[in-house]
Parts: sequence; C-alpha cells; structure tokens
Amino acid sequence: MSRFEEFQEARPLLFSIAHRMLGSASRAEDAVHQAWLRYEATPEQPASGRRFLVAAVTRICLETQRGTRPRPVEPAWAQAAAALSLLERLNPLERAVFVLREVLGCGTAQIAAAVGCSEAACRRITATLSTAHDGTGATPPWPRRIAGAEHVARVLATIVPALVGVGVTLEPQDVDHRPGAVFRDRNGTVLSALALDVLDGRIHTIRWVKDPGPAPADAPAPT
Repeated sequence: MSRFEEFQEARPLLFSIAHRMLGSASRAEDAVHQAWLRYEATPEQPASGRRFLVAAVTRICLETQRGTRPRPVEPAWAQAAAALSLLERLNPLERAVFVLREVLGCGTAQIAAAVGCSEAACRRITATLSTAHDGTGATPPWPRRIAGAEHVARVLATIVPALVGVGVTLEPQDVDHRPGAVFRDRNGTVLSALALDVLDGRIHTIRWVKDPGPAPADAPAPT
C-alpha cells in the first residue's frame, strides 16, 4: 500500500479527530491536509503510517489551538503564481523553453531537440530568461509541490499549450501506479511525466516525474 493509499484509508479518522479538537470542518480539513504533507515529506517510511498520521494531525491541531503553528514564508502556490506571471510575458518559444527546463527538468540538448533549434540558441534563450523576472537576474523557482484542483488546472492550462506548440505530445499512462501522462518530444523521446493523486474524484496533487520508466506493453503509441 502506498503512502497516499494509507492516507486515504486513515482520512475519515483524521478528520474526526481534527473536527473534535478544532470544532470547524474547514479548519479540520486544513489540519488533515497538513498531516498528509508532513507524512509525504518524511524521508523514511514510518513503522505505522496510520499512527504517524494520527500523531501528526493531533500535533497540528494543538499547534493551531495554541496559535503556535508556523506559517511558511512563501507558500508553494505563491512561487507558482510568480512563475506563471513570468510565463505570461514570454513569447511562445521562450515559454516552451522555460517549461521544459523548469517544470520538466530537461537539459539543454533535450530542449533543443524538443523545440527544433540549436543548443546555442537554447542557451541564449536561457540567458534571456535569467533576467526576464523584472530584471532581477533570477528566474522564479518552480515549486516542488502544487496542491488543489483549481491550482493544478491553472498550471496545466498555462504549460500544456506551450508544450503542444513545439510538438510535445501527452500520452495518458499510469505513472508510479497513479493516473498520469508521459511527455514526448516530436521524435517520440520521453522527456518527463506527471502523476496525479486523486482524492474524492478530484485532483489533489500533481507530481512531476523525471524518469517515468518504460511504458507498459499495452500503452498506446504516441501520435
């Protein structure tokens, strides 16, 4: 059983604990979500995922009651908003290079093959991007985690057209035992992949996977 499956199984119990402690459904949902993030970020698998999650949600509720729960300096979505703002100001080729490099994690050679230009031209575009964020000389970092159906939808609506515009295709395929898609360049070479965590019929988290591994034998051929 994966961590996410363990979380889904324990979620009703976690919500019940949080709701009793906080007396608010919305605050309880937030506490449950934070417990999942802590569990997901734990480097080593706990002996009991259920026990870890119960302890985590209890601590989070106590921190909330005491007003001591720390707030992140810059939420992941704030980072994504900055990156999306930059994307909107780029031309189509620059946008494709940014997405391939910052989102999919492609190297210069991969990007050059995907967009159909020389590596030297890609390096020039990359240099331009490094000063495109209000002239500060730094491209806003792409967040490690983007959660929430609305946020995921906005990100996909921004980056997918940039990729399709240079001939990148998305092939539906299970990735890491989750529904997802594999990105291929115009030559059919796998660039990256995404995997989706689906909770209650809605996208909960999108994960970028650098090396999705070989496609299953019955996977559809790229078009």
